[in-house]
Amino acid sequence: MQLGLIGLGRMGGNMRDRLRAAGHEVVGYDPRPEVSDVASLADLAGALSAPRVVWVMVPSGEPTRGAVRALRDVLDTGDLVIDGGNSRYTDDAPNAALLDEKGIGYLDVGVSGGIWGKANGYGLMAGGSAEHVERAMPIFDALRPEGPREEGFVHAGPVGAGHFSKMVHNGIEYGLMQAYAEGFELLSAAELVTDVPGVLQAWSRGTVVRSWLLDLLVDALQQDPGLAKLDDYVEDSGEGRWTIEEAIQHAVPLPVISAALFARFASRQDSSPAMRAVAALRQQFGGHAVRTATGPTGTPGEHAGPTSGTGSTQN
Repeated sequence: MQLGLIGLGRMGGNMRDRLRAAGHEVVGYDPRPEVSDVASLADLAGALSAPRVVWVMVPSGEPTRGAVRALRDVLDTGDLVIDGGNSRYTDDAPNAALLDEKGIGYLDVGVSGGIWGKANGYGLMAGGSAEHVERAMPIFDALRPEGPREEGFVHAGPVGAGHFSKMVHNGIEYGLMQAYAEGFELLSAAELVTDVPGVLQAWSRGTVVRSWLLDLLVDALQQDPGLAKLDDYVEDSGEGRWTIEEAIQHAVPLPVISAALFARFASRQDSSPAMRAVAALRQQFGGHAVRTATGPTGTPGEHAGPTSGTGSTQN
């Protein structure tokens, strides 16, 4: 099958390689000429036989919306556009409506697999009509992992369902990563455990917490046992926030995923204004000792006694 692919970064480039290895003809476009097969979107459309299928794999938000608008100008009635990036699902209906004005179909597909997808395959969650899903099925079959189709691919529902499913998937991923990270920190803090990487590796087979994420943590610890080469600043790419916003809209409690997102926010603070306020309150109502940023003698971290009160409140 023939496919146009826009965006040849880490994911898109690997997807092009996997599809070509499966025998599909892929014409890729990227602003970087050294990786692109064609010089423009118009050239991409001209290199494909009608009816065309074009997969968009660019950053979410305006880059994707802009690509959809540009494709509307160069594609024709009967063509199909697939957004495989991490777009917010609320962008899908407007994108589909814009393309439908010209008779161009639209699918949204959540893609999971990261840099390992080229070798292992990608988990795919599609939203859109059954007709459009069936048309693109040879591409989906080549991208998904080997084995039963239902274990690596789902037609999740109408337009928007694919990206909604991927959003929830990534929210769950936040919680899983945070749980492994907290377990790692507690093991490291306990002098009783002398082989923390070994414990995590032992968990990777035969236990209920085994997973690919745990395998990746074991790999990271083998390369850097104390993770000392890494800073503790952790970004979030948006899906965790969107998941929590949707939970609020649907009154669904997500305490674990919410805590995982907030932990990422905490990782970005050199110091915490909120925790300084907590320390001040403990000092004011309970007379508890606090650590000053610069003590009376100029020594960081020196304890300062209570400024008022003699209460024994504990908090």
